[in-house]
Amino acid sequence: MVSKVHAGKEMAMAGNDNENENENGRITWNWKKSMHVFCDRLMRYPSMAWQTTWKVGSEDPRRVIHALKVGLSLALVSLLYLLEPLYNGIGQSAIWAVMTVVVVLEFTAGATLCKGLNRGLGTLLAGLLAFLIGYIGKASGRVFQAIFIGAAVFLIGTLASYMRFIPYIKKNYDYGLVIFLLTFNLITISSYRVENVLKIAHDRVYTIAIGCAICLLMSLLVFPNWSGEDLHNSTIYKLEGLAKSIEACVNEYFYGEIEASGDNKSSEDPIYKGYKAVLDSKSTDETLALHASWEPRHSRYCHRFPWQQYVKVGAVLRQFGYTVVALHGCLRTEIQTPRSVRALFKDPCIRLAAEVSKVLIELASSVKNRRHCSPEILSDHLHEALQDLNTAIKSQPRLFLGPKHKHNHASNMLKIAAAQVGHERHGKTSGLSSVKTDSSALLEWKTKRGSAERLKETERKSLRPQLSKIAITSLEFSEALLFAAFASLLVETVAKLDLVIEEIEELGRLACYKEFIPGDEIVVTCEETRVDVLENHLPSHGAD
Repeated sequence: MVSKVHAGKEMAMAGNDNENENENGRITWNWKKSMHVFCDRLMRYPSMAWQTTWKVGSEDPRRVIHALKVGLSLALVSLLYLLEPLYNGIGQSAIWAVMTVVVVLEFTAGATLCKGLNRGLGTLLAGLLAFLIGYIGKASGRVFQAIFIGAAVFLIGTLASYMRFIPYIKKNYDYGLVIFLLTFNLITISSYRVENVLKIAHDRVYTIAIGCAICLLMSLLVFPNWSGEDLHNSTIYKLEGLAKSIEACVNEYFYGEIEASGDNKSSEDPIYKGYKAVLDSKSTDETLALHASWEPRHSRYCHRFPWQQYVKVGAVLRQFGYTVVALHGCLRTEIQTPRSVRALFKDPCIRLAAEVSKVLIELASSVKNRRHCSPEILSDHLHEALQDLNTAIKSQPRLFLGPKHKHNHASNMLKIAAAQVGHERHGKTSGLSSVKTDSSALLEWKTKRGSAERLKETERKSLRPQLSKIAITSLEFSEALLFAAFASLLVETVAKLDLVIEEIEELGRLACYKEFIPGDEIVVTCEETRVDVLENHLPSHGAD
């Protein structure tokens, strides 16, 4: 008996040992697998980093030039510390020149001018005001000086902060007010403990002026990037993107596979990619226009850059883009027009979309070449395509109106469905008419009543999809109704072309575009998609 017990214990221990070995084996295998995945990712990281770095530079080589300009500027300003004669003349205040280069030097000349002049003017005014307040405070005694400085800091801080809410100042001089407030408080409060406040103000203004001068020289003279040019190229990019979107949308509607409720915002979708830049352009256009207003007249004929008109063109293109978005939405609806119906109107729709796209690309070409567009930009081909679509729709009236008897048939279907439901309810509740008088019958009646209520709720839920299907079936006569929405949006794009052409013609007049010569050959091409100019503008992180 004892030997059997020992044998059982040994078998149990052997089983536990096997389980422990299996568990340890699984842990070891998982650890090896994790290490293999980690090593594989670590090996691929240098290649991925190099590909990303190369892609950023190849998309826009100006980024590489800007990075070199920033590095060269920092190297020049660091000489204030590294060279002994310069350091003896400036001292520790040279750090303000380094900070100015880091904060002020932007990608475009307009952005650098905006921030540099704001910073210089704000520092100068703050230094003068702080020196005046410090001089008055020192001439009035120690106690009054503390009270006067505190009151001045309160009043100037309140006034400057409130002025930042004024729209014009907020748009153009917000950064200068922040620098003014920072410099004023720094010098004014320090003047209570430091004797020579004039030297503090002088050193800060002097070093910031050196930093701003280096930034302006680098931005204006060494491979300058102009905000006005970026705004100009952005307009061309948006016109070409809308042209691509319209043509791709119509081609997918008639040739491609339409997916209902699909992800219509995929970054790989050419339709979405075309109009996305237009819809997201409001803040970009306003920022570039603001920076362009600070730039000097650098063109050959020194014409004033019509940055406000570029903003108006962007607004009109966004209105045009909303129609393209609605057109794209017709490809993603739950209910689609049958392919046989779409085939009846394929040729006029494709032709009309091609003509609209051609007009947009010709407008982009005129902006790119800085010449007025052709007086016959709305050619007869566009009007002929409109007439063909109108004729095709009128030739199929039954698709859009349908026979009258189908409406009566739909009403009868609804009545029949309601009658069936009512009959079922009556049949299920008719059994309750024979109610007995004893207690057992009363209990049975209560039970049946609860089950009848549950059946009613179930029938009510099942009736909703049934009625919905009947309602959809009743609209079979208008199976081309969804196509009518698509066609009306396509015609709306033609109507909005007039507004786009009008604004671009006004842009050409203000920018002094060269006149269109009838003998000029118009080559309608759609270039490869360029990088969005917004990606070249880095965010600012504070004043200092």
